[in-house]
Amino acid sequence: MKEHPQNRFDLSGKTAVVTGAGRGLGQAIATGLAEAGANIVLVTNRTSAEETKSRVEALGRKARIVQVDIADRSKLPSIIDAAVEAFGGLDILVNNAGIIRRTPAAEHAYSDWQEVLDVNLNSVFVLCQMAGELMIEQGYGKIINIASMLSFQGGINVPGYTASKHAVAGLTKALANEWASKGIQVNAIAPGYMTTDNTEALRNDPARSRQILERIPAARWGTDEDLIGPAIFLASNASNYMNGHVLCVDGGWMNR
Repeated sequence: MKEHPQNRFDLSGKTAVVTGAGRGLGQAIATGLAEAGANIVLVTNRTSAEETKSRVEALGRKARIVQVDIADRSKLPSIIDAAVEAFGGLDILVNNAGIIRRTPAAEHAYSDWQEVLDVNLNSVFVLCQMAGELMIEQGYGKIINIASMLSFQGGINVPGYTASKHAVAGLTKALANEWASKGIQVNAIAPGYMTTDNTEALRNDPARSRQILERIPAARWGTDEDLIGPAIFLASNASNYMNGHVLCVDGGWMNR
């Protein structure tokens, strides 16, 4: 008997780790995965994840908060350990946490460059590696990396961020090549221009904000709610034959 179409999106009994889960896109993704049935490990650094935890629990799911600086490689095993200890395993990893530093390239401090790469790229690789080890053993897993429009374009005054997001797209494809045959799907979501803290400077610049909106066919900035459906899709059995894809959720930005 074929699986009912709605059941393909059911995450009941699954365990998901979502980094940067305290607010914004990460909070929305974590809540969305919980709506689909998953228990969630909420990873945050400075931002409290208590509100996200309350949202998850209000849906009848379980949540565990792990507060850790993901730029510190030595702390990353605690994230995977928390999933195993709290829920018995790990089925879904969402690498959402990210930072941005806006400075012209000629003036860009090396410390800013390094910090961005540590958070946006190095932590992603290490978490993928650790999660991948567990997923290979169980023969199943879903990894979703959050890429960007700047995985395809150069941007302005954000050399570190652009480099990191190009690398995230490449890493997604490299891991997909190795792990697709082992029952693990590694894909990425590339959000368009979203109303997040990272884009506040752009939205507060009338000229730049107008230029951005004029290029978006949907004629609006994206919201965190716009990522919930794509995240559930990539975390579920509905995407079992998708490997190494970078899914643009951008209101049509890349079409222009």
